[in-house]
Amino acid sequence: MPSVEDVIIVGSGPAGYTAAIYLSREDFKPMVITGIEQGGQLTLTSTVENYPGFPDGVLGTELMARFMAQAKKFGTRFVDGLVTAVDFKTLPFKVVAGSDTYLANSVILAPGASAKWLGLESEKKFIGKGVSNCATCDAPFYKNKSVIVVGGGDTAMEDALFISKFASSVTIVHRRDEFRASKIMQERVTSNSKIKLVLNSVIEEVIGTSKVTSVRVKNLKTNDTSAIKTDGVFVAIGYTPNTGFLQGKLQLDDQGYIMTKDEVKTEIAGVFVAGDAADKVYRQAVTAAGSGAKAALAARASLQDLKYGKG
Repeated sequence: MPSVEDVIIVGSGPAGYTAAIYLSREDFKPMVITGIEQGGQLTLTSTVENYPGFPDGVLGTELMARFMAQAKKFGTRFVDGLVTAVDFKTLPFKVVAGSDTYLANSVILAPGASAKWLGLESEKKFIGKGVSNCATCDAPFYKNKSVIVVGGGDTAMEDALFISKFASSVTIVHRRDEFRASKIMQERVTSNSKIKLVLNSVIEEVIGTSKVTSVRVKNLKTNDTSAIKTDGVFVAIGYTPNTGFLQGKLQLDDQGYIMTKDEVKTEIAGVFVAGDAADKVYRQAVTAAGSGAKAALAARASLQDLKYGKG
């Protein structure tokens, strides 16, 4: 039988790393199972300018490397792998990654959420070079430039409105002739003189050399194609929480996000959640890190109760 860990942390983005830093610094020696995207969504960004402590900005990959190094310094152990199953019925909890089963008295779930992309090879080529899924992160880089936003829901509307504060023009490309967004968000968009609409259309190709210069758009009603010059493409078609392995194990909402109480607790004592797997609103590195700290402190209290008893 494998040894029983104090804490297993599932996921290695800002939430998982921060939880690991807090716990390992207190000598709990957490184990982090890194997941499919070590470092999380930040590894898909270029320069991060809104994380505190970096007035000149920092590359997303470098920021996550620093998080990992800090966690390692205090004794965190890392296991490369993707968690595919869990068993929270009895202690110790079981966490399965590949062919290995790990045991722990506490688990922090920080698997994150993955952005939905258009699925184009050309899109993938320019991620971080003009293609983005985070308006809050990247809009300030497009001052006085032209930008395209893809999507038809509230997120796309919010992104377009936010980006319009910086960009000279914003074009929303949507595959249908009407939006799914709320009426008030649609009204705000249509009343904004900087925002144009291209409906019944999809992007077929993102074009550029070292950075994005234009996109090829196809009208789904006429099948006509045209080129739109642009400096950036923001894909705002939603996120998918990486929680498939938790189906039937924890309470999830209708979108697959982990339902919480007291911010980071689940309905199972000793199982906690941090980061974007439970956050469908903010989805920022700093908020994920904050929730990782909260989850670590909650896990510490749980482990102390287990060891010494409550009260």
